[in-house]
Amino acid sequence: MASSFGKIVVGTYVEIKRSDGRIHQAMVTSLNEDNESVTVEWIENGDTKGKEIDLESIFALNPDVAPDEEIAPSPETPPPPTPTCVKVNKIAKNRRTIAPTKNDTPSRDNRVAPTRARPPQPQQPEPAPPPPSQQPAQPTQAQTQQQLQNARRKSNCVKEVEKLQEKRERRRLQQQELREKRAQEVDTTIPNYEIMYMIRDFRASLDYRPLTTADLIEEHRICVCVRKRPLNKKELTMKDLDVITIPSKDVVMVHEPKQKVDLTRYLENQTFRFDYAFDDSTTNEMVYRFTARPLVETIFERGMATCFAYGQTGSGKTHTMGGDFSGKNQDCSKGVYALAARDVFLMLKKPNYKKLDLQVYATFFEIYSGKVFDLLNRKAKLRVLEDGKQQVQVVGLQEKEVKCTEDVLKLIEVGNSCRTSGQTSANAHSSRSHAVFQIILRRKGKMHGKFSLIDLAGNERGADTSSADRQTRLEGAEINKSLLALKECIRALGRNKPHTPFRASKLTQVLRDSFIGENSRTCMIATISPGMTSCENTLNTLRYANRVKELTVDPNQVMEGGRPNIHTVNQLDLLDDEWLSISPQRDDLKLLCEQNEEEVSPQLFTFHEAVSQLVEMEEQVLEDHRAVFQESIRWLEDEKVLLEMTEEVDYDVESYATQLEQILDQKIEILTELRDKVKSFRSALQEEEQASKQINPKRPRAL
Repeated sequence: MASSFGKIVVGTYVEIKRSDGRIHQAMVTSLNEDNESVTVEWIENGDTKGKEIDLESIFALNPDVAPDEEIAPSPETPPPPTPTCVKVNKIAKNRRTIAPTKNDTPSRDNRVAPTRARPPQPQQPEPAPPPPSQQPAQPTQAQTQQQLQNARRKSNCVKEVEKLQEKRERRRLQQQELREKRAQEVDTTIPNYEIMYMIRDFRASLDYRPLTTADLIEEHRICVCVRKRPLNKKELTMKDLDVITIPSKDVVMVHEPKQKVDLTRYLENQTFRFDYAFDDSTTNEMVYRFTARPLVETIFERGMATCFAYGQTGSGKTHTMGGDFSGKNQDCSKGVYALAARDVFLMLKKPNYKKLDLQVYATFFEIYSGKVFDLLNRKAKLRVLEDGKQQVQVVGLQEKEVKCTEDVLKLIEVGNSCRTSGQTSANAHSSRSHAVFQIILRRKGKMHGKFSLIDLAGNERGADTSSADRQTRLEGAEINKSLLALKECIRALGRNKPHTPFRASKLTQVLRDSFIGENSRTCMIATISPGMTSCENTLNTLRYANRVKELTVDPNQVMEGGRPNIHTVNQLDLLDDEWLSISPQRDDLKLLCEQNEEEVSPQLFTFHEAVSQLVEMEEQVLEDHRAVFQESIRWLEDEKVLLEMTEEVDYDVESYATQLEQILDQKIEILTELRDKVKSFRSALQEEEQASKQINPKRPRAL
């Protein structure tokens, strides 16, 4: 094989042709016998460069180093004159070998056909003039050797090409098999199988580290966590997709399906971080361990603790707070209510608390459309008033003393059976009110601590403010307003603000003492639905919970939201000043809307104000009507006496007429006053309806 390199040795300078057409000298640094090539190096712009070139290209440009008997000059250059009659031409393109000619004139009979793999048989030379026949035999053997080398060299290239083709074909077959396998796996009845595969591929790249009982329980004044429920029967029947992923103990990911302009579907993966994140396999006991359990000790230290369950209708709020459902029957022993009560009675037995001689009481009431109802007293309607010490009192609320966990379970069962519920698109047995269960510790009649556990109404009802049904409008407005007020009260608690806008809603008004004081702690459990059909409501829930938490962690922006929007203030100044002067509730409502400009447009504020005024006027009208009714009973008794007096033979006619006139004047005065209030109330109803029609549907969003 060494003879095939001709006169080329390491250190020889040869001409090479670059890929851009340039030809220059380079030094040979190594000879490669395996693939019959040489490695050359040269210096360009101060850098040493090199490449590997096959011998054929080297000999074509450097005929002087080629073997004399094998390699001819390049076809691009004219062949040098040869003294002999033998001519050997080598064409790189088709590697055609031509036999020696006679008198330099080729004929058809003395040509050798081109070949690739099989070398041609040496031809018998024609009778020719001297030199003798041994002379042409040497070039014929050289041609045969060169053809063998060319065939070998060509076979190496062919082998590489064949390998590439085999790999390509193998890859195509694998892709085809994968497509066929996926086509067999795809359930054509699933309407969003493309999204399903995108989510599956994305989850395959994640590193899962879920929350476990071994994780430490951190101390938070305000704790915000998220709980994902599994797909329910209705969603499984619809073959809805699970678009929620919880890869670690504090991260929630939402895979929101999107569509480009060219109708290409893709996923927008949004990530949220909270104190804790519970996946769909987490039990109520696990949720309670990290959320409400750390708050139990607070009430024994003369503190106020609050735990909220917040989320869309059907996302698992009542399941978390009240207990597991089996159809419409609820196992109250596995809810946060009962678990908290169990730990309260366990704490009472500890020596340091046993000596305090504490008594445990429980209350259970609901707030529906701005009205408060006692669930432990046949759903009696209650009034919420502020006393002279600015303490909020729920007038008529019954406190039941409880001695053990079983007593608490009985009260929860009674209260749940009375709670206002209705059918919605998300849940056939949906809670439409805020349910507040309170565990109160008293020492010698005085309050020692209070634990409030709240199951909030579905947050998507806050968007029902433009409904044609007034009851749905009022219901949605109250939920929307109470959730905004709740967020601002938690915000004020986390930042130690001097003013808490608790008067903006009945919910925060009732829970006022839970947001005031240094020894107050709050926990929010945001429950979310995993289905793709609930994606928008799930994102709204997560944004709300995320904002509640982020507002407490950035101390550099304590005064954020304190500046009012000038445009909004100008809109508010046009509203009724009379209500402003007589109702501190409007101040808190105005502050609430200024701090949530993104979610509350001026039109929506006007509607909320109309609803609040409507609720106040309704209470006044009902109160006055009750007073008139009681007065009417007295009038009837007086009129009965007058009529009995007329049955006497010699009754005093003048006295009868005078007394009857007085009764009628009183009736006219009181009934006229009541009629005027009813007229104003009807006007307020019309204003509320007009305000609901002017709400911009694009600006406000469900919380």
